[in-house]
Amino acid sequence: MEKTVPAFPLHPECPDLRRLADDPAQALLRAEADIVAAENAAEADRYRRLEDLEEAQQDGRGVTRRTFVAGAAATATALATAQFVTTSASFAATKTGTLIHVFLYGGLDGLSLVAPADDPVLAKARPDLLLGGDSLALGRGFKLTSAFAPLEKWLKAGQLGFVPAVSDERLSRSHFQAADACNLGGLPSETGGRGWLDSLVDSLGKGTAFRSVGIGSTLPRSLVGTNGALSLNSVGSLRLNGDDRYRAATEKAIRGLFTGINHPVEEAVIEGMGALSTAQQLAAKPYQPAQGVTYEGVGYAFGQLAQLIKGGANVRVATVGMGGYDTHENQGTRSGGQLHRRLGELAKAMAAFLTDLGDRAADVTIMVSSEFGRRVASNGGGTDHGHGGVVTILSGRKLAGSLLGRWDGLGDLDSGDVPEYNNMFDVYGAVAQGRFGLTTAQIDKIFPRRKYTPMKLYA
Repeated sequence: MEKTVPAFPLHPECPDLRRLADDPAQALLRAEADIVAAENAAEADRYRRLEDLEEAQQDGRGVTRRTFVAGAAATATALATAQFVTTSASFAATKTGTLIHVFLYGGLDGLSLVAPADDPVLAKARPDLLLGGDSLALGRGFKLTSAFAPLEKWLKAGQLGFVPAVSDERLSRSHFQAADACNLGGLPSETGGRGWLDSLVDSLGKGTAFRSVGIGSTLPRSLVGTNGALSLNSVGSLRLNGDDRYRAATEKAIRGLFTGINHPVEEAVIEGMGALSTAQQLAAKPYQPAQGVTYEGVGYAFGQLAQLIKGGANVRVATVGMGGYDTHENQGTRSGGQLHRRLGELAKAMAAFLTDLGDRAADVTIMVSSEFGRRVASNGGGTDHGHGGVVTILSGRKLAGSLLGRWDGLGDLDSGDVPEYNNMFDVYGAVAQGRFGLTTAQIDKIFPRRKYTPMKLYA
């Protein structure tokens, strides 16, 4: 059967496109780059000559670009703006470091993670879901599930802490609504659909294209906004599509199309192509974690972040998602149970990550949260949607204690739920403020329609 040759579009200034690439789109892109490069050179030369003439001062004309062929322009513009644009605003310098937000989808039962020891309310309401005798001791009369035993080293060092009874009055018992509000930092009508982490990035100043990264197949709502966060399944997945034979030439063409004479997305393209180069260098050889470190399950996402951080990508905020926390039945709080296994997988992943980072772990803070907690009473094997969840903080900085924030007990439940003693967005804000040294006014801008109340989380 005769091979079908793809039809090339006609181009008045470069009719022989096949000599540039077999693929029509890449050939057209490179042809446009060649034409624009020639025009840039001619226009720049004309402008230099005009500068020497008095009429150049009266003319007021600047150097302009030609109109690109729609297909080539759309291809390169999508590459530049969808993945790589970062804010051009300039802010005061902030502390370095990385904040990683781990979101547990499904609604974590916080009382299966940390709980007041020997509490009579719990003994009556959930006798089948009490923490086991192998639990770890926390401050203020609380205990921690043995699933977090892999993190005991950081607990003893004062770098692992928990904020109980966390919620917000705007959260419903709907997974979708609550997760949306948690990731946006408020209701969509209040935030305009912009994620709270993207708003946080505004306060961190300029950075590389890797400064906000979501590990996963889709960008989480917390990173949606104006700062061009990257969404990656793996470091090696950041690459230009197309035939490998022409990739270098295509990269050069994109640089030529959008850089050189004050193009509005010049900075974005430079950062974007730099990100491609960094990712390709990191992915050129298999990543080798520190000795003795292995990544499994959700740990794979942490391994990608370790590769970026250790490779010098300057990640400032990042996200990791983990499902499996909607435990209406077969919850299994003790060793061997379903929830215990999920929490154990998370704890092992975070321990591997910090061990892999070595000294760099001092500049990293991990915050773990979920869309809501669950009801205090057992439903006969599991728990139903509720409020008053737990936020976990694992930091390179020493914390103010292992149990943080306000706790007034379970004597007065909120319609069967743990009461809101600590507002979710105050916790989020305090974690970010301590990590990056931000002002209270800067945190206020991240969570619209709400006055931020600082919390003491760090020592």
